[in-house]
Amino acid sequence: MALIDSAIVFVVSLLVGGLGIYVGARVITGDADYTYAIVTALIGAIIWAVVGFLFGWIPLLGPILVLVAYVAVINYRYPGGWVKAVLIALIAWIATVIILYALAVIGIGGFEAIGIPGV
Repeated sequence: MALIDSAIVFVVSLLVGGLGIYVGARVITGDADYTYAIVTALIGAIIWAVVGFLFGWIPLLGPILVLVAYVAVINYRYPGGWVKAVLIALIAWIATVIILYALAVIGIGGFEAIGIPGV
């Protein structure tokens, strides 16, 4: 049963993380493809985990490298360059915090999402 629960939490967290990226991309680039945002969230989460494992232990530099790697995924997946990628990531983080807060208020889930760092 724990495996099923973990799978459900993973899928819901990925969908919420993808929704955050979708909102950010929609606002900044006008891109309106939710599936693309979900794939971006999944790739971002994998890159975040790998770079975090390799470099996250380095004080100050590690977390910066992890964040740059995450923004690099968004930069690669969406048009507009680094500035737009940073803005998409920022709006995605804000949107995800709002979504998770709303879900927590109505008693659904915890406060975490896959594909959005720090949430």
